[in-house]
Amino acid sequence: MAAAAGDTDGHRFALESATRSKSPRLNEPQRTVILPRQELLKGCLDPQGMEALLVQADSVLRTWQPSWSAFVSAPLREQALHRFATLTDLHWHADGGHPGAERQRLCCSRCEDHHHPTPSQAAPIHGLLLHGNFLFDSPSPTDLRQALEAIDTRPEQLGDLWIRGDRGAQALCTPELAVNLDGRSSKVREVEITCEAVAVTQLQPPAHRLTRRLNSVEASCRIDAIASAGFGLSRAKVVNQIKQGHLRLNWEPVRQTSRELVVGDRLQLQGRGTLKVLALEMTKRQRWRVEMLRH
Repeated sequence: MAAAAGDTDGHRFALESATRSKSPRLNEPQRTVILPRQELLKGCLDPQGMEALLVQADSVLRTWQPSWSAFVSAPLREQALHRFATLTDLHWHADGGHPGAERQRLCCSRCEDHHHPTPSQAAPIHGLLLHGNFLFDSPSPTDLRQALEAIDTRPEQLGDLWIRGDRGAQALCTPELAVNLDGRSSKVREVEITCEAVAVTQLQPPAHRLTRRLNSVEASCRIDAIASAGFGLSRAKVVNQIKQGHLRLNWEPVRQTSRELVVGDRLQLQGRGTLKVLALEMTKRQRWRVEMLRH
């Protein structure tokens, strides 16, 4: 991931401050704050998504009113929070509706207003039940997202979505989308799905796994070998997960079971969490000692 440079003097994008009032006051001169847009956008994984966050930040700097973004992907969230950390005038907070959520909304506020979100001030997120009989035709999360997009859902309105057996799925979304989809129907191939808006507390999100450090010795650094050891699955099952598009490498779909991993790579497996490669060391017997972090 591209990262913003960060020494204290030359590359710390501190926003010049003439005053430090908690909120703007009438007839009081307001300082001008200019975001380093080019530096923040340079080498960005998702320029369009980052630009939307910059527009949000500009609005917060101008109005002093906290603001929530739409749902953003995990790669964009990580990159944005890393780069925005250099801006001393802004505070960012992420919330996806449940612990470990991949897609989250970002709240931006002025550091001076002392009104940062707390755990009791959750993001504006609603729940969505997707009812359907998938006994003979199991859908993927992508199938269901596409079905929702067919009935006027924009990708940024939808957070995490997970399958619940053969009776459908559950999802997190913006309150506006929940109102719009409540009672509406769509189709995944020949199976009809019906949407029902519910409170987030009525959902059953995937269990949040405790972080564990794992060690294994493998014949190679292939993705199927390391994923098998880290996620506790047979090589055959891992290969099947790759073929079905359920295993991702650094948030991107991967199709090659022979792909070699390097230190820092992260695997995301649907329903199984995330695995990060911490260290790779060749043993005396020409095998690989692999240190991993699973969560």
